Amino acid sequence: MSMTRSFAATEPTRDEIDALPGATLLEFGAPWCGYCMRAQPLIEEAFGGYPAIHHVKVEDGSGRPLGRSFRVKLWPTLVFLRDGREVARLVRPESAKDIAAAMRRILP
Repeated sequence: MSMTRSFAATEPTRDEIDALPGATLLEFGAPWCGYCMRAQPLIEEAFGGYPAIHHVKVEDGSGRPLGRSFRVKLWPTLVFLRDGREVARLVRPESAKDIAAAMRRILP
């Protein structure tokens, strides 16, 4: 796996996310969000060291059930999952080092 550059065409369900095996980075944001755009190079840099982590990029917004189930309030919100369970979370990350540190926490 590697970094996903575009948002999923269809939002996965919470059950699908909870059933994901292994290490997953679940990213909530929007393609027009300035904070989200500024975070992309940081996420890409962090993924350089952890290409095996699965990346699910979800466009979030009012009334979107997956984001609400994770209580997302600001974008981007990065939720780090191991076997479908949240291990770490970063909101509006400011460094690739912080993202990489969270990625290390979800590896087996």
